Amino acid sequence: MAKRSEKREVPMLLRKILASDAYLTKLFINTMDNFMPFRQVKFQYKMLEVSCHGVPWIASWLAFVWLLNSSSLYQMQVNFMIGLLLDIVVVALIKALTRRRRPAFNDDPFAMGPDKFSFPSGHASRSMYVVYFFFNLWPVNWIFRLPMLAWMVCVCLSRVLLERHYLLDILAGVFLGFVEGFFIGLIYLDHDTCVSLVSWISDEKLEGGEYHV
Repeated sequence: MAKRSEKREVPMLLRKILASDAYLTKLFINTMDNFMPFRQVKFQYKMLEVSCHGVPWIASWLAFVWLLNSSSLYQMQVNFMIGLLLDIVVVALIKALTRRRRPAFNDDPFAMGPDKFSFPSGHASRSMYVVYFFFNLWPVNWIFRLPMLAWMVCVCLSRVLLERHYLLDILAGVFLGFVEGFFIGLIYLDHDTCVSLVSWISDEKLEGGEYHV
């Protein structure tokens, strides 16, 4: 008896949506290439890719917490880190479930496991989460807001122009990042809890504690 194919059957409506998404994505790339040829700005696209990658963000944020070592910042730092970790987990789970192939060969050296799939865009969700957090949960000065917003838009556009993602992947990623930011706002940890978490993780004793040395 012949072995049954393990290939998933995609509903007709979904196939039409994905086909339209692929067509519009290609049309968008070709249109943009007429104004700014890809080969001239490929380096900038790559830098944008690195600037919003999960691995550098987690590593640099941990270094940021450790180097500053300021209890006045622990609440912001811990809550922001929770959102970063949440984003990585949620995006990985959705990618593992949907398994949508990327538009082109992915030469990203950090792409492992579910990250080889396309939907949703982790860069789009992460950039949206960063903007949401520093606009709403820990508001930064207005001077920084426009550059942050421009960075988010450029990251999202570069993902399409690098042919890492389709347009629908980007839209889903932006929506996901907004939801993640809203969720972090609902569970936002208080200052004392964040100080205790940092103290426990770094194995340091709180000033005045019973075992302080």
